[in-house]
Amino acid sequence: MDEILVLVDKYDNPIGSAGKNDIHQKGMLHRAFSIFIFDNKGNLLLQKRAATKYHSAGLWTNSCCGHPRVGEALEAAACRRLGEEMGLDCPLKKVSSFIYHAILPNDLIEYDHVFIGRFDKGPIINPDEVSDYKWVNPLKLSELINNDPDVYTVWFKKIIDGLSYQDIEEWQRLI
Repeated sequence: MDEILVLVDKYDNPIGSAGKNDIHQKGMLHRAFSIFIFDNKGNLLLQKRAATKYHSAGLWTNSCCGHPRVGEALEAAACRRLGEEMGLDCPLKKVSSFIYHAILPNDLIEYDHVFIGRFDKGPIINPDEVSDYKWVNPLKLSELINNDPDVYTVWFKKIIDGLSYQDIEEWQRLI
């Protein structure tokens, strides 16, 4: 069953809805979120997307990502998806938002809201969504991405590219 997602304008105002598959195939701007989970040592949880995903399959990315459904609050959707993908339950805090456009097999354009959280146990991954995970030092992310950019998702690279050392420190103070 195709999820019904929220279409938005460039200011994140809802302007309609459509099925997830249709939205991604036609490149319609819609609401999305990306979650970054840190442990008490400051490491960031990355996931490798399952090989069966219809876009960005098998690529490394942030801890979790997804979309709110029509009528679902953004933070509630982020918490729901974190449980569905990674088996985690922790408080989340929104830290930023931005629009990105990626040319994949189909156009992908999202109004992405970035959330952070802290969790100190290993995830219980859903194999339909995630094939692997690892904890990494966030200060080494730019180096890891520069050394092998093709193994990371477009949105993850855009988020990391926009972050400074001070941003990461601030995120960790907030959680």
